[in-house]
Amino acid sequence: MVVVTVYSRSGCHLCELALEEIEKFKSEFQFQVEKILIDGKPELEKSYGEEVPVILINGKPHDFFRIDNERFRSAIQKEIRQHQ
Repeated sequence: MVVVTVYSRSGCHLCELALEEIEKFKSEFQFQVEKILIDGKPELEKSYGEEVPVILINGKPHDFFRIDNERFRSAIQKEIRQHQ
């Protein structure tokens, strides 16, 4: 199963928008979404604090700040094909 991980902060408007966009693709593709809050986690804050939301697909960095829908669709399709 393809896993999309979103590193986020509490109250982050861009994070919520990114998650909404990602969820829309679940009607088209099968994948799991994992939201990880970086609040209060120094290591994650150091790695991702200035770029949230940070989106990974199967552990590989994909995007940050905003979702490019066509790029996301292409990346999800590629990952799904590789895991069939």
